[in-house]
This record gives sequence, structure tokens and C-alpha cells, in this order.
Amino acid sequence: MIVEVFIKNMVCDRCIKVVRNELGEAGVEVKDVELGRLVYESTNKTEDVKKLDKVLIENGFELLESSDKILVEKVKLSLIRLLENLPVQKTGTLSGYLSEKTDCDYSRLSRVFSYTENTTVEKYFIKLKIEKVKELIQSREFNFTEISQLLDYSNVNHLSRQFKSETGMNLTDYKSIDENFRNSLDQIL
Repeated sequence: MIVEVFIKNMVCDRCIKVVRNELGEAGVEVKDVELGRLVYESTNKTEDVKKLDKVLIENGFELLESSDKILVEKVKLSLIRLLENLPVQKTGTLSGYLSEKTDCDYSRLSRVFSYTENTTVEKYFIKLKIEKVKELIQSREFNFTEISQLLDYSNVNHLSRQFKSETGMNLTDYKSIDENFRNSLDQIL
């Protein structure tokens, strides 16, 4: 029987590789893995779920079972994917983008997200964008104006104010620090 499950904390290609390899070694027949989602063939559901739980927990992931938690993870992954390819490519509003990506009415997904995560979708997205700004600053590939344009800020002052508000330091000070103060995407919130 083919089984589809959803997984929390998968935020990058390395996560996909870990899940695929570790489950393969545990004897689970993996059919497809993508961020937050796994499809596998099960011959003994009880035994496979035990193996799956063990592998996921050992690697910092979590099996999602409630529809609300799955929806929240879909929102998070949609926002992470939005920031993967720069410049940010979204037409219309963030709410429209998320409704389309999750096949869910924005008012419902916003309410579920806020209740589950104790923050709004917009505040979560700001935190993701600030982490992307940190990454781009550390790469030293772009200046602040280019970074603001890549991440769809109205102007560099907007980026600067938001960065200061979230991190407590200005862009220039952050750039001059040689330490990595970035947060892992699965640890945001």
C-alpha cells in the first residue's frame, strides 16, 4: 500500500537526502521525498510507522498527523521556497500566493497558523526574509540596495528598519561582524 505522510522541520535539500537515505537504510521503501512530504510503500504499516518515527526523531524531524499542523507546515515550506530563487517571484499579495500554494482560504490558514505558532504568517515571513538578508550580507555578493530589491522590499530604508527591528543591529554593523548570527530555518519561531 502507498502511504503519504507529512514531516515537520524539513527545510532544505539536505533534509530530503537525510530522510531518503536513513529510511532506505531502515528498510522503508521510499517512493518520493520532497520538503515536508514523504511517500513510501508499506507492507506492514505498524512496523513501518515505528521505523519512520525512529528515523525522524533521531534526525530532528517530526511526523505530522493533524490537518492543522500539516497546513502550517505547508505555509512555512511555501514561504521558504519563495525565498529560494531570487529575485522573489510572486505576483499579487502574499495572502493570494499562500492560498494558491496551499489550496486553502487565506482567512483559515492565517487563523490556524496564528493559533498554532503564536505569531502571524506575516511576522513569520519577515523573520524568514531577515535570515535571507543575513545570508546575502555574509555572501558579500550584493550591496544593501540590491538585497532590498532581490527580496521585494519597497526600498532599502524599509529593509534597514525591519532588519534593525528584528536583530537589534543595523545592516552595516551586521556586515562588519565576522561571526555567523544566522538562525536555522527550522528554529525560527
